[in-house]
Amino acid sequence: MKEQTILGVIGAAVLPVYQFLFGTGDAVNGVMMALLFFIVMDWLSGIRAANKDKSYTSKYGIDGIFRTFFMLLLPAGGHLLDKAFGIPDIIFGAIAFGLLYHVIKSMTANAIRAEWGEWLPVGILEKVTSWVESEIEQKAKRSLERRVKPNEDH
Repeated sequence: MKEQTILGVIGAAVLPVYQFLFGTGDAVNGVMMALLFFIVMDWLSGIRAANKDKSYTSKYGIDGIFRTFFMLLLPAGGHLLDKAFGIPDIIFGAIAFGLLYHVIKSMTANAIRAEWGEWLPVGILEKVTSWVESEIEQKAKRSLERRVKPNEDH
């Protein structure tokens, strides 16, 4: 019972901060969970690749933790800008999909360096990163088309 209370208190403190930083909704949660998932996959493949080619250093690993927190806060900045401009998560989406594109490419490269290439669906991963890139371009185009002009009502 004590553990449930502690987890409840942590959840009650973390959830409002998460919602303030990133927003709410299934799309936001899905994008952030996907980003977190692929960051973990990038870390796993990167650690294995660095151990394999003897390039691992603890300083780079520690810096990686800070880089990851920085990367996870970028979509939050996008969401806050969207709120400031009164637009529907356009900047958040562009930043989040850009990060997903980068992280999936990094994960794929690390996995190949780790000599896992024969088990990877590299063609599918290339298509995913290509799709993400084209999706970012389409979203940016749509956001420009939907931009609210100063004299229009929302």
